[in-house]
Amino acid sequence: MKTQVCIVGGGPSGLMLAQLLHLKGIDTIVLERQSREYVLGRIRAGVLEHGFAALMREAQCGERMDREGQIHDGFFVADGATMHRVDLHKYSGGSSVMVYGQTELTRDLYEARDRMKGQVIHNAEDVTLHDLTSNHPSVTFRAGDEIIRVECDYVIGADGFHGVSRKSIPKTVLREYEKLYPFGWLGVLSRTPPVSPELIYARHERGFALCSLRSNVLSRYYIQVPLTDAVEDWNDDAFWTELKRRLPDEVAARMVTGPSIEKSIAPLRSFVAEPMRYGNLFLAGDSAHIVPPTGARGLNTAASDIQYLYHAMVAHYQRGDDSGLEGYSAKALARVWKAQRFSWWLTTLLHRFPDQSDYDRRLQDSELAYLFSSEAAQRSLAENYVGLPY
Repeated sequence: MKTQVCIVGGGPSGLMLAQLLHLKGIDTIVLERQSREYVLGRIRAGVLEHGFAALMREAQCGERMDREGQIHDGFFVADGATMHRVDLHKYSGGSSVMVYGQTELTRDLYEARDRMKGQVIHNAEDVTLHDLTSNHPSVTFRAGDEIIRVECDYVIGADGFHGVSRKSIPKTVLREYEKLYPFGWLGVLSRTPPVSPELIYARHERGFALCSLRSNVLSRYYIQVPLTDAVEDWNDDAFWTELKRRLPDEVAARMVTGPSIEKSIAPLRSFVAEPMRYGNLFLAGDSAHIVPPTGARGLNTAASDIQYLYHAMVAHYQRGDDSGLEGYSAKALARVWKAQRFSWWLTTLLHRFPDQSDYDRRLQDSELAYLFSSEAAQRSLAENYVGLPY
């Protein structure tokens, strides 16, 4: 098989890049290890930066998002019994975020690829990258008993943290930075009306909690738990009881509970790989960087990678301008590290750490008090939350 750009990974990052390039006449093939059903079954974040929403529209995939997604102009931070509202619209110069489930977003991208007869190959096993530093890289994969080779100009590694792409860069070239947090998030999805029309981030002596939503009838809730906990340790009643303990009484009193339709524990980690380019391989999204979900930066940081790659590829193929490709890694990493800083800061501010001293706790108190006494601090929070410029 031959193509111009071979994209490894059929999640939202890979699909969006394929769709954007297709609209500019650039040929792509997407390889995905899992089935489409598996990809669409993954429950992930649903808070989109305004820049991500604009990319979806440019990719001609934003119609249902604009119809069904919810514009959020702010969110709440609960500290014990006190509720503070962060006015995103006011402090970010009129911007906002879009709440739209990643599953639905991925479904929209798949449907767009189908409409345009884009090539997305599922169940691609044993994917291997070859000759990445040459002018003729290739990717092989197994389909059943057959080994298929894709010859291309460029390879995009959008296959996540555990994918093959980053591992194809020699250890002598790659440098990895990682921070592991001593807790995880237990998340529950329930077919219940959300307790609040805007997200509630809760700081409590028992641990962090988050009240989120996917729609007017679908809620997503999280509580901080030790890494030693397993999903089996938490039945639905235990989860709802603990969640309510960490919320202000007036919020807990109006919460509607119900059976969980999905329950999982996600450990929190920060991770960055440098560089994000090796020869004609370009990393994007979770293959190169991961952030704690606290600041909703994961998918959104992947979108900025796609934005940079998209424009760099268009400049190369349409104008013979390779400056965007040459500068991709440095440009993407500059924004990645800002997202890392913001996610680390918000995680540190709102969580209870097992080795936290009284001094650390008082610093948290002071940081939160400063945040809501300073318009400059709230402006900084809002600017990062709605998304820094590309």
